[in-house]
Amino acid sequence: MTTTATIGQFARLSRRSELVQPTARLLLLQRAMQTLASETDVATSRVRPYAEMPGPTPIPFLGNTWRFIPFIGNFKIHEVDKVSRRLHEEYGDIVKMEGLLNRPDMVFVYDADEIERIFRQEERMPHRPKMPSLDYYKHTLRKDVFCENPGVIAVHGEGWYNFRSKVQQVMLQPRTARMYIGTIDEASQAFLERIEKIKDEADEVPGNFLSEIHKWSLESIARVALDVRLGCLDAEHAPRETQELINAVLVFFKNVGVLELKIPFWKFFSTPTWRKYINALDVILSTTSKYTREALERAKLCNKEKDELSLLERVLAIEGNERLATTLAFDLFLVGIDTTSNSVASVLYQLALHPEKQDILYQEIKRVLPADGRFEAGHIDQLKYLKACVRETQRMYPVVIGNGRCTQSDTVISGYHVPKGVHVVFQHYVISNTERYFPKCQQFLPERWIGSGSLEAPAPRHAFASLPFGYGRRMCLGRRFAELEIIVVLSKIFRRYRVEYHHEKLEYYIDPMYTPKGPLKFKFVKR
Repeated sequence: MTTTATIGQFARLSRRSELVQPTARLLLLQRAMQTLASETDVATSRVRPYAEMPGPTPIPFLGNTWRFIPFIGNFKIHEVDKVSRRLHEEYGDIVKMEGLLNRPDMVFVYDADEIERIFRQEERMPHRPKMPSLDYYKHTLRKDVFCENPGVIAVHGEGWYNFRSKVQQVMLQPRTARMYIGTIDEASQAFLERIEKIKDEADEVPGNFLSEIHKWSLESIARVALDVRLGCLDAEHAPRETQELINAVLVFFKNVGVLELKIPFWKFFSTPTWRKYINALDVILSTTSKYTREALERAKLCNKEKDELSLLERVLAIEGNERLATTLAFDLFLVGIDTTSNSVASVLYQLALHPEKQDILYQEIKRVLPADGRFEAGHIDQLKYLKACVRETQRMYPVVIGNGRCTQSDTVISGYHVPKGVHVVFQHYVISNTERYFPKCQQFLPERWIGSGSLEAPAPRHAFASLPFGYGRRMCLGRRFAELEIIVVLSKIFRRYRVEYHHEKLEYYIDPMYTPKGPLKFKFVKR
């Protein structure tokens, strides 16, 4: 953005400020002045060369890849959160990680103002940092399936833009998501029944409870996207292939980090990790393709009302392309199970650790939901404290600890020249857990997300310091449905149960989602 453009923006903000309250007007004008001053500084100061950007020094041949090699390296893939903190503490708000074998350099950004500037200026087809392994699967190994409809995951350029343009009208409208409240409510009710079945005499669920949450997430996606009941939560009659699908998604996530960050031997020969990875993707593809075909065949045999259509049926009605619908189902199942599940697990854990916050939440849910717990569209906007609890948990433990962009031209970031092709990574986990942006950041304070906050829980200072679903043109495509699924299932759980946790504190690790490590032995006590 040029200084002239910013002056124009400042003038528009000044005019807009006449329409808002004095406090909000002052904040708008202050932000505009800060942006103008910042961009003037960049324009008038010397842009430092890329070589001067701080960061760990690479060694000959192995570059910085050696740091991720077991026993000799000092970085662990499952502890990227800790690595990111160390880099920020040692090098500051911008850090260069160069010399990664067969991968572009990475630049880590820890400044929310700079992240906002980059997002505001993004082009029509922004590129995310690539996932070479998934890119190879879609565009080489299974190009017969994905060639014309590659989806949105690990896809860039015109292919990504055309696909997203076709599906985002259905995916991103809040009113469309709310049409599925009844379906999501049914899946959540089945999850509560599952909790009752697996609790022991002390009301405690088994340590593998995260797997049970995965089943709920898979069931929810299947009902919304395909209008099919997989039976994931019925232990006696659950189809074997549903558990195989869950296992495949977990194998995908466990191995993608290894393939992306360690030395990419898979590019030269078929490694055991690579074979497990490809087999998992094939299971996901074959299973979702089967369910998609069956769902679309059923749709042809019955005339549904518009409000009865599944998500994929809506896409099909608009685009008339079955392969596009199949690819959308693949991407939804690929990234929609683990992400939503981890969010729910983390909120349960935080509220179990903070019973005083859980009591406030229960009073809100009791006031909003009827005695039978049936969820309706009108309840969403009234559950402000529940939304705040979710938002605060996502701040402290974001499922994806960072996202970013691949530069499509030379640019300037934080006063440094950054060449084309560098992967710029926004380190949201570190940013959202610093006092700079969130006072009392170590404390679980949902109140900070309600209105202007309070003295005990100050409101967030910067809109770009915590972005659990990303931002801009590549914002999470399933955001509306994920938020709705999380709100519905949590409201029903806390309406029925007091959730407790009486074991050792859980650590978090990258798997590659940010995941609680250890047995989730929650105690569900009926109210």
